[in-house]
Amino acid sequence: MLDGFFKPKAVAVVGASREEGKVGFSITMNLIRGRFPGSIYPVNPKAAEVLGMKCYPDVKDLPDDADLAVLVIPPKACLPTLEACAAKGIRHAIVISAGFKEVGGEGADLEKALRARVQELGIRVVGPNCLGIIDTKSRLNATFAAGMPPVGEIGFFSQSGALCTAIMDWAIGNNVGFSKFISLGNKMDTSEADFIEALASDPETRVIIGYIEGVENGQRFMEVARAASRLKPLIIVKSGRTAAGARAASSHTGTLAGSDRAFTAAFRQSGVLRAESIEELFDFARAFAYQPLPAGPNICIVTNAGGPGIIAADAVEQSLVKMARLSPPTVERLRAALPPTAGLYNPVDVIGDAKEDRYKAALDAVAADPDVNCILALSTPQAMTDYDKYAEAVGQAAKQSGKPFFSAFMGEASLPKAREILRSHGIPQYPYPEPAIKTFEAMVKYRNWLDSAPAAPRQFPADRERVATMFQEARRQGRNQLGEREAREVIAAYGFRLPQNVLTRTVDEAVATATRIGFPVALKIVSPDILHKTDVGGVRLNLQDADAVAEGFGAIDASVRRFFPSAVIQGIAVQEMVAGGKEVILGMTRDPSFGPLLMFGLGGIYVEVLKDVAFRVAPIGPDEAEAMIREIRSFPLLRGVRGEKPSDMAAMVEALERLSQLCTDFPEILELDVNPLLVKPEGSGAVAIDARLALAG
Repeated sequence: MLDGFFKPKAVAVVGASREEGKVGFSITMNLIRGRFPGSIYPVNPKAAEVLGMKCYPDVKDLPDDADLAVLVIPPKACLPTLEACAAKGIRHAIVISAGFKEVGGEGADLEKALRARVQELGIRVVGPNCLGIIDTKSRLNATFAAGMPPVGEIGFFSQSGALCTAIMDWAIGNNVGFSKFISLGNKMDTSEADFIEALASDPETRVIIGYIEGVENGQRFMEVARAASRLKPLIIVKSGRTAAGARAASSHTGTLAGSDRAFTAAFRQSGVLRAESIEELFDFARAFAYQPLPAGPNICIVTNAGGPGIIAADAVEQSLVKMARLSPPTVERLRAALPPTAGLYNPVDVIGDAKEDRYKAALDAVAADPDVNCILALSTPQAMTDYDKYAEAVGQAAKQSGKPFFSAFMGEASLPKAREILRSHGIPQYPYPEPAIKTFEAMVKYRNWLDSAPAAPRQFPADRERVATMFQEARRQGRNQLGEREAREVIAAYGFRLPQNVLTRTVDEAVATATRIGFPVALKIVSPDILHKTDVGGVRLNLQDADAVAEGFGAIDASVRRFFPSAVIQGIAVQEMVAGGKEVILGMTRDPSFGPLLMFGLGGIYVEVLKDVAFRVAPIGPDEAEAMIREIRSFPLLRGVRGEKPSDMAAMVEALERLSQLCTDFPEILELDVNPLLVKPEGSGAVAIDARLALAG
């Protein structure tokens, strides 16, 4: 559907200029210099010709074969021009022009009107406020960038036009090839999701990479990214990692979740590899473009220097990558080829005086080992080191093995020709071992993603009508915050197990209720105005007899009225004390891009201090739920330490799935915490002790 942007028969440049330095001149010149094989039609009512080509006064005067229009005109002229394009049968347009929503006010209104109109007209638009599009295979350069990247198999999209120009200049200087280069601009019509989908089915693209600042339709983005990443690697840099500017949140989940956590979760669930920088983006891209996928996570390091080998091994230990165990036959082969002082085990140290023949012998030996999935050729410039011959040795060894090879030739002055040799063999090269290990780790993650098949979300019996009625009643009363008792009823309707809990209004009622439930009990203030009960002395735990209950009732009432004299006090709840188990927290906050964002971590009062939590975008199935639980740093505590029985994993997984179902069923839930969920030993289930819930305003 987007082929018209990449393989047009004829391009009309509306706003083409004869004046060098104008954007309309640069775009027209780039089409000529790029040797675009189709027709180029300049459009400008004030010129008879542009760059030696006939210039047309209006879109309506164009020949009938024009199928892509590039607009470089004042913003107010764009709408009537696109209408003229539609009348002429042009169904694809790139709006280079700026002055739309990026300037706010009238510009934003103009873009809104333009968006509505192009949807009516059935025209697909890239931009506005963009650099343009390049397709190296079809020789299309419809941009005002200075130059055109080499032909390659990397498809790139960017929300930043300025970043596009910098990357393009870098690509030309480093001879890194691209299949397509797309500047998204304001994403008025087409977005990153559209082009991810297009690049996924593009036979000329092997790797998809991109830079984004945000997405509007997170659920569609995830759907498209999940499908694309099953076909080819999808690597993205996302800027704006901090939560600055995010709305204030009252729940634990809302406080801990920031927009970046939502993107991290969405990327993980969609198979997107997240690069932490532009440099890392292209480190990853070159590896995926030029090297085969590894069969496993095991790497072997071959080096002519002990120190860098140790540094590389340290980097491996801090990643998902594993140090390969060399087999006895491999060790014997190395022993025969290397001097007695060499290191025969991973890392393999060929010693600083090694020439290229010894270096290649070691590379060939470890590459033949079935436990080795990847080889890092590491070296430093010794007096007897010929980097050019080393590079050729690495290239030949990689060609013979069929396994992924990476190089980290450290230094600078002696490297220029060696880099060219490595590049000619398609060997990714890095100045130090750490980025090489990080890149291989990305390949391991992608291999794991391809090998995974997460189970679909399960559906549990639930009383949806009961929950809907409660939400309607809260709305009728003008409330967005549900009290604890209401929140508990909501999660109970979705199958959460709760302790006995009875609202009392007098000391005598509390004592009688506690006696009926059985000691020990807990007392908790019940008020829609008080969110964090412990902060105001509104909780008493483990009360062993009637006297303790009476004393606790009075203490809670006095403390709460001192801190919140105007609070509406509905009463004090007497709650069954549930003994044993580990406290965890389950939560949800509604992200503006992706919707319900689930959280899991250790519970209680320390969750915001420790921030040891994991996030996923709902809905999730049992595999994703278990992965969340295992992801937190404190998971060993749930697994059991010093003879403790492990916590009930199945109960935690089911609780997360039930929460996912609840939040998916009711989009009006803004925030929800189940804190704590008391998880019993394996096979004994879990009990939701407390809950809080807020509806969207």
